[in-house]
Amino acid sequence: MKIASTLVLITLFYCTAIARDLRREINLRGEWRFQVGDDIEYADPNFDDSQWDKIEVPGFWEDLGFPGYDGYAWYRVYVKLPGDLREKMLYLRLGRINDVDMVYVNNVYLNGTGSFPPDFRAAANEERTYYLPPNTLNFDDVNLIAVRVYDVGNIGGIYDGPLGIYSRQDVVQLEMDLSGTWKFSTGDHKSWSDLEYDDSGWDDITVPALWETQGYRWHDGYAWYRKHFTMNKELAKGKPILVLGKINDIDEIFFNGVRIGSTGNFPGEQAGYSNVNYHLRERYYYIPRHLIKWNTENLIAIRVYDMGRVGGIYEGPIGLTTQQEFMKKHNRRKKSVPDLINDLIDDWF
Repeated sequence: MKIASTLVLITLFYCTAIARDLRREINLRGEWRFQVGDDIEYADPNFDDSQWDKIEVPGFWEDLGFPGYDGYAWYRVYVKLPGDLREKMLYLRLGRINDVDMVYVNNVYLNGTGSFPPDFRAAANEERTYYLPPNTLNFDDVNLIAVRVYDVGNIGGIYDGPLGIYSRQDVVQLEMDLSGTWKFSTGDHKSWSDLEYDDSGWDDITVPALWETQGYRWHDGYAWYRKHFTMNKELAKGKPILVLGKINDIDEIFFNGVRIGSTGNFPGEQAGYSNVNYHLRERYYYIPRHLIKWNTENLIAIRVYDMGRVGGIYEGPIGLTTQQEFMKKHNRRKKSVPDLINDLIDDWF
């Protein structure tokens, strides 16, 4: 029975690995720092956690010395990233967490799953895999991963699944990373795609991350993202492609006020195809060179429609690559099935 259950788990994770080919670079299983309670200062690398308890991860905290405890708790672990990971696209995998989490890297909010009180939504069975923007990381140096957790009752903590920092093998390499803070507003207006529109009064939001984890728990429907940036001169040598990870559910993309593409059908449009599962499709959009301003600011404006439950630009990578690099992705050799299964067995055992 145990062997059969293990094979089921391997099959499930094998299917996930086919969709996102990840290889573990650093194992995060083992001893972490742990503290019950809640204080945002716990995300700060300068905070002194020397008096915190030590706890084995993964595992329910009730089984590790904190029986009967429900509510907030924090985990912290320090990780040194080798310099040779600088050129790789990295993801943080935290397995499953009971019930809700918010993750910070070097005091920068990374992502989260579920919703904290007062708009509580549990996500105990969802595996956490979060893109690690390179501009948040210290290579050849120590990094702090801090995880805020809320458990509503019974059992809690980082309790199961693969934990580590992984490199992605089947993805394009970015010439320019655009993850981080974007401007954000709920609602919908055609002027919001204009380069001249003043978005200074809009909220700041982290991309990629679900908007439900950033104060918009009950929002379904339309919202817009805007990002002002100066084009990397290295991209002048190639044909730029905009990489937008995954979006829940429908999107329309504008570059300097001009529509350059979309995925899915907005309400009221004549549907030529179904909107089902478009949230699982990675977004890539070619940018016509005549739209680019090389010596001044450019604007990316993204119109999003969420059909319900969760919404937003929720998974990276986010940034710009070249057409040449994009084509490499489709020609890159995939791992063999035995290699994938060996990796999965290593993760679990």
